[in-house]
Amino acid sequence: MATDQGDVRRSADPSADPSADPSAGPTADPPAFSARLLLRAAHPGPALAVTVLAGLLAVASSMPGSRVVLVVLAVLAGQLSIGWCNDVVDVGRDRLVGRLDKPLATGALRERWARLACTVAVVACVPLSLACGWQAGLVHLVCVASGWVYDVWAKSTLWSWAPYAVTFGALPVFVSLADDPAVLPPLWLPLAGALLGVGAHLVNVLPDLEDDAATGVRGLPHRVGARWTPVLAVAVLVAASLAVVLGSDDLATGVAVAGLVVVTVLGVAAVLLPGRAPFRAAIGIALVDVLMLVASR
Repeated sequence: MATDQGDVRRSADPSADPSADPSAGPTADPPAFSARLLLRAAHPGPALAVTVLAGLLAVASSMPGSRVVLVVLAVLAGQLSIGWCNDVVDVGRDRLVGRLDKPLATGALRERWARLACTVAVVACVPLSLACGWQAGLVHLVCVASGWVYDVWAKSTLWSWAPYAVTFGALPVFVSLADDPAVLPPLWLPLAGALLGVGAHLVNVLPDLEDDAATGVRGLPHRVGARWTPVLAVAVLVAASLAVVLGSDDLATGVAVAGLVVVTVLGVAAVLLPGRAPFRAAIGIALVDVLMLVASR
C-alpha cells in the first residue's frame, strides 16, 4: 500500500530557497507537466513493492500468464491511485513541515496533475480488477478503498493499522480468487498478510513520526512512540513469520528453518542494538516474511 516514506530533505536556510519555505505555498510558475515528478508523487517505492508481491503470488499460484498480467496491472493502478491521493490530501501538512521531497508541497508539480492522474488510475483500476473475475475484482477494490480510507482518515487515528491489515490480508485472497473463483486461500495466508501489513505500517511511518506529530497526525505508531514502535514492528513481523511457517504445508523444511533463524537473529538485534538497528532489522524481517510467503504458495 503506497504511503508516506523516504527521507525528508530540508534546506538549511529556507530563506535561500523560496520553494523550501512551507508558508510560501506552491511556486508561481511550476512546469506544465513532468512525468518524473508525477511518478515521485505516487510513492513509487511502496507501490512497486505491493505490486511485485501480488505478481509473485500470482506466478507462484501457476495461473496463466495473461491472468498474471491482469493481476499486476490492477494492483499497480490501485497502488498508484493511493499514492497520488496521499500526496494530494497531505499537501498542506507537507508544506507546513517543509517536505522538499514532495513535488506537490514544493510547488514543482501542479496539484491538478496529481488529481487527474489519480482519477485516471481509479478509472483504470475498476475494469482491470473486475477483469480478474467479479469476486476477485470486488476484493481488490476493497483493498484499494482501504488504502484511500488510510489516506483520508485513518492515518490520524488509533486505527491507522487497520487499512494495512485489510489490504495486505485481502491481497492473497484477491490473487487466489483471480486464479480460481471457487477457491479461497487457507486462513493462515490472509492472517500472515495482515500481520505483514501492520508491520509494514509501523516501519513505514517511523521516519516521519516527528513531522507527523507537528501536523497533528497521531496514528498508532505515534501513540506508541519512537522508542517502542520498532519493537512492536518486529514483534508483529515475527508473528507473521510464525503464521507462514506453522500454517503452510508447502514450505520446504530447509526454507522454514533458514527463515526462522534469520528472523530470530534480526529480532535479537532489534532488541539489543541501539540507533536505527531496530528499524533496519524490522525491514529485514519483512523481506524474509515476503520471501517465505511466496515460497509457501
